[in-house]
Order: sequence, then structure tokens, then C-alpha cells
Amino acid sequence: MPLDPYILFLLGLGAIVLLVAWLPLALRNLPLSLAILCVGAGVVVFQTGALSFHPNPLRFSTLTEKLTELVVLVSLMGAGLKIDRRIGWKSWGSSWRLIAVTMPLTIAGVTLLGVYGLGLGLASALLLGAVLAPTDPVLASDVQVGPPRSGEDGEARFALTSEAGLNDGFAFPFVHLAVALAATGGVLKPELLTHWLAVDALWRITAGIAVGWMVGKALGWITFKAPRARLSGTGDGLVALGATLFAYATAEMAHGYGFLAVFVAALTLRATERDHEFHEAMHDFAEQIERLLMMLVLVLLGGAIASGLLAPLTWKDATLGLVLLFVIRPLAGWIGLINAPHSRRERAFVSFFGIRGIGSFYYLAWALNHGDFNGWARLWAITSFVVLCSIIIHGVTATPLMRTIDIWRRGLAPGDPGEKPAPLAPSEGQS
Repeated sequence: MPLDPYILFLLGLGAIVLLVAWLPLALRNLPLSLAILCVGAGVVVFQTGALSFHPNPLRFSTLTEKLTELVVLVSLMGAGLKIDRRIGWKSWGSSWRLIAVTMPLTIAGVTLLGVYGLGLGLASALLLGAVLAPTDPVLASDVQVGPPRSGEDGEARFALTSEAGLNDGFAFPFVHLAVALAATGGVLKPELLTHWLAVDALWRITAGIAVGWMVGKALGWITFKAPRARLSGTGDGLVALGATLFAYATAEMAHGYGFLAVFVAALTLRATERDHEFHEAMHDFAEQIERLLMMLVLVLLGGAIASGLLAPLTWKDATLGLVLLFVIRPLAGWIGLINAPHSRRERAFVSFFGIRGIGSFYYLAWALNHGDFNGWARLWAITSFVVLCSIIIHGVTATPLMRTIDIWRRGLAPGDPGEKPAPLAPSEGQS
């Protein structure tokens, strides 16, 4: 007698929820990540044919867009809440550099390789660059700062956290430009460029920031300052989800970038009463929801890979993906952080850990649902290959390398479990 698919679904969901709670503890000191195990589990489960359902982002494009969108939104709220550092031009210098220099250089590098190396049209190549340029706030938790009020955790972790929070919004204008180029057959008309600069870049970014700030201010007052019935009095972390959805929807209604609004709202909400313990409750709830949704998406990714998602991938496509991870992003990151207040080691870490993930899937799904691009299957194959490589490479190296940089940052001798600081050698100082 065949098993009821609904019962199998409940079994799988229950297993995922239990693993969400247990695996982070089990993997804490291992060179593995939760993401690697999720993708592997998806490949195994769907390869066996135990389920008749075959996840395919091309077939379920709208569902893919909405599911990945929700994961990124929750992750952005969590990222904003856990940043202890106050916003400032100088204190956030590494963030601005990574957004204004590193990300455009990465987009340009991938676009050029897409056109001249892969033979893609300008619109498709630009889309690929915009999709693969942002670092992912979901899969980068191992290299980010800790929970609220846990300390700075160093320049490297702060830079990677703030970059992941900001660049999802600042990459969107280039996705819009790719969609517009696809509509004109790759011809960059003056009126198209003017509209893009005025609306897709200037207005949408400004609106996203403004709405995020206003929503964060309003929620901060209701949560911490209201004379009666403050939200913080509930102790309910569910407030984080409500704030996420409200900020995002409000920004979208104002035709702004909702991702940017959510991150700014989180930063503003945190700044209202920076040291209140309620931030931890909100962050913890957001993190639990994020991990649950992340595991679901990555299991489905494994299933899509088992179902042939990477079949259209060529050796040239794979080469571009590896060049992005090992050459373009590290080089662009290094250039962006020139003269930044980082040691050479920290600069190398930040440049290397340009983790690609679920955000890339969202941008690609959104663009393909709103524009007419050739070679959908190939674009999905390239993006999925890059994300898969990032999951494996960065997942294996994150724990040992970040442990090493934390030791260097604290001035401890490698391998010394004690708390006595060992002074850094002159060559390990600031560059």
C-alpha cells in the first residue's frame, strides 16, 4: 500500500523543524554548514523517486519568486537587528565601499564575461551580473556578527553583515535595467537610460530608505516609547515578522525597494532603544523563521538539481562561475577596501566571503517573470551552479577561517585556549 503523500509531507516537515533546532549546535565546530546538508538531503530524497513532485524553478517561477523573497526579507530584518554599531559615514566606511565600488565592479566583470566569454546578449549578461553580484544575507550567517548586544565581532564580520543587508536593495536597479534592455532588444536608448536613472535608481532607492526610516521610527515609538501597551512588553518576537512585512509592503506601495526598506527599518528600530533586551527576542524569532524557510528552499534546490536543473550548464558557464568566486569578487572586494581601516587579513577575508545564495534566486526569478530573456534554463543553470559552489566552498571554509580571524582579532596566539592576549607582529598590523 503506497504511503499517503500528505503523511510524507508531514514527516519531512517535522524532520526539517527538528533539524533547524539541532543542526546548528551539532555543526558548530565542524567544517560543514547547514546549507550543505540541506542541498545534499534534497538531492538524495528526490533522486530516489520517493516523491512524485519534481521542483523546477522554471515551471514554478512565481512560487520560486515569492518563496525566496520571503526568506530574504526575514533575513534582512534579522541582519539589521543584530548590528550593534551606530550608523555613520565613517563607522560604516567599509559598507559604503563594498556597495559603491565592489558591487558595480562585480556586475561589470560578470557582464563582460557573459557577453564576450559566453556569447550572451547584453540584457542577459547584465542580468547575470546583477543576479550574482550581491552577497546573500541568508547563507552568510556563519560569517556575520552575533546576536544583538553580543559585541562588534570585528571589522570583517561587520562589513559582511552590513554589505549583505544593503546590497540586496542596491543591486535591484541593475536588474531593472536588464529587464528594460531585454524589452528593447539590448539597445540602450537615451530615454531608457534617463528613466532608469530617475526612477529605478534614484527614486526607488530614496523611497526605500525613506519608508524604512519612517516605519522604523514609528515602530520604535510603539515598541519602546508608547505611554501604554508598548509592544516590547509582550516579549513576543513575532513583532519582527510583522515589522518586516509592514515595512516591505509600505515601500512597495511607494514604488521603492522593499528589501532596502526592511533593512533600514530594522536598523532604525534597533537605534530607538539600542540596549533593550526585546531586540534579542525579535532577532531570535526572525532567525528561527529564516532557518526554517532556508532549509525548505535548499532542500528544493537539491531536488531541482536531481531533476536536471544543471543539465544546460556548459564548461564555459562553469568556468565563469568559478572565476566569479575566485577572481572577480575577491579582486573587486580588495579594490573596494583599499585604504579602509582593515588589516590585510581582514580585507582578504571580506573579499573572499562573497557568499551567493537565495537572494540570487529571487532576482533571477523576478527578472524572468517580468522580462523576455533568451536561454532561461541556461541562466538558471549558471546561477544555481554558482550558488551551489558557494554553499560548498564557503560552507566548508567559514568555520575554520572565521575562527582563525577571530583569534587574530583578539590578539590570541593560534591554538591558545586562554584569554591572555599575544601582541600582533608588525606585519599583522593595519595596512
